[in-house]
Amino acid sequence: MRKSGSFALAFILLLSVALAGCSSSKGSGEEGSGPSSGDNVTINVFAHQSSDTNLQTNKFTKKMEEKFNMKINWTTVPFDGAAEKRQISLASGDYPDLYFLIPWVDRFSQTDLLKFGQQGVIVPLNDLIEQYAPNIKKVLDSNEYYKAMNTAPDGNIYGLTGLNECFHCSYPNKMWMNTKWLKQLGLSEPTTTEEFKKVLKAFKTKDPNGNGKADEVPLSGSIENFGVHIIPYLMNGFIYDDDRTYLIAKNGRVDTVANKPEWKEGLAYIKSLYDEGLIDPGAFTQNVGAFKKIGDNADAQLLGAGAAMHPSLFVNTAEGAPYGKDYNPIPPLKGPHANYASYNYPIDPGASFVLTNKASEETQIAAIKMLDYLFTQEGAMSAYLGEEGTSWRKPEEGDVALNDQVEPLYKAIPLSTGEEPRNDSWGALSQYNHHRAYRDAEVQGKDIYAGDGYERRLYEATLLMEGKEPEEVFPHWALWVDPANADETSMMQTNLKDYIDQNALQFITGAKSLEKDWDDYVKGLEGLNIKRYLEIMQAAYDTSSISK
Repeated sequence: MRKSGSFALAFILLLSVALAGCSSSKGSGEEGSGPSSGDNVTINVFAHQSSDTNLQTNKFTKKMEEKFNMKINWTTVPFDGAAEKRQISLASGDYPDLYFLIPWVDRFSQTDLLKFGQQGVIVPLNDLIEQYAPNIKKVLDSNEYYKAMNTAPDGNIYGLTGLNECFHCSYPNKMWMNTKWLKQLGLSEPTTTEEFKKVLKAFKTKDPNGNGKADEVPLSGSIENFGVHIIPYLMNGFIYDDDRTYLIAKNGRVDTVANKPEWKEGLAYIKSLYDEGLIDPGAFTQNVGAFKKIGDNADAQLLGAGAAMHPSLFVNTAEGAPYGKDYNPIPPLKGPHANYASYNYPIDPGASFVLTNKASEETQIAAIKMLDYLFTQEGAMSAYLGEEGTSWRKPEEGDVALNDQVEPLYKAIPLSTGEEPRNDSWGALSQYNHHRAYRDAEVQGKDIYAGDGYERRLYEATLLMEGKEPEEVFPHWALWVDPANADETSMMQTNLKDYIDQNALQFITGAKSLEKDWDDYVKGLEGLNIKRYLEIMQAAYDTSSISK
């Protein structure tokens, strides 16, 4: 499915519509009005807290307590071990009124939401949103994917995840090529898989770093983080590879790509690069730290191309760093069968805002009004950026937005050298309505190689990928599996992904033969019950609102 809606239209609406904001107990009062009671509402909150934030004394916390006539009692946990601590709190029965989480640290899975929702531990938010949260309702009603992600098969909204439409995160599998080496060797930017191979051969054999040694690493990556894997970028010249599910939707039918002839052909191509020493063997075993040691090698520049969502994962991009400017993105390669880019909706399913049955009705109302404020432009900016004039400012003459086709809206003010953390925002905890139009309106420097222009560098790189995904991407992020099949599906999903990943590596490195062992590999997929897995995914797809 294509991504829905026009971000330009959303931007216009964002700036031109006076949002209703947090209403009275009947949902029709002034923005920011608190609960009807004159007494403070106490709300017990379990939250993630970074080392540079103190939520108890935080300036934005104080603003929320005053604005919504509440007292927030924080139970905070560091990022490490956060998931275990949340699970322990639930299992003990001593859980809070509200779980307020950073999604990339930990969140309630869809299975968690269904399980605890059916047990009555989690409170559905539907009526609260309808009565007290006009801004949340507006976003749900205008974004089909976001609504699908947050609405369970029984129609209940058991929690909300943040809406943080990071454009460069949407197309994670990029390729950054050493364009200084291209220029030195008189080579053109490769546009096809075969041209890419010829460039890597030149990097390996023509001593582009000029030290007289055959020490160049033509291509490297890592296995540690999403977006640094080598295979997806290359495989997308043969068949679509999303680097996650290995599923595709075509004419409404869900299928796997990992047993197709084009997948086999893609593996053969990548193997040919490996056999000729054009791929760093460490790319299939090393963490990002080891990858960066290659990119930042002090004695001589070694790296010809790096697979990464953004270049700072493998090279120092700070101003003055020796190699940071040398790596620039190349578009998806045209192969014999395809010319795709891996697309992933930038928001993961699950929930980071979850109310429990410990919350009184008054507490529930206060909590949803507080969240609704974060869905306003004012709330989004104050909660994430901090205080105006200290942590962010309005645009000035000459400022240019990240998307230079729209009017700039704000510019973040970074900490000065030696400045103490300001503790005036909730940071990533508050990213609930950071849609693309909002993020596109941030002021960024014009020099993409300067520190204040790095996001523009990523934006421009991602424009090379945008729209190159298939017409029907399998929207795994917006699907809910029948709770009766959840455990079975989770196990099959893990087993199948591990099997596909391991065999891809074995075929590429020669531990298995594509000629002799391919049929057995396909049978292995069948042995892991891929047919049943596809049936479950098809059912989830067919019953989702986005397939209609």
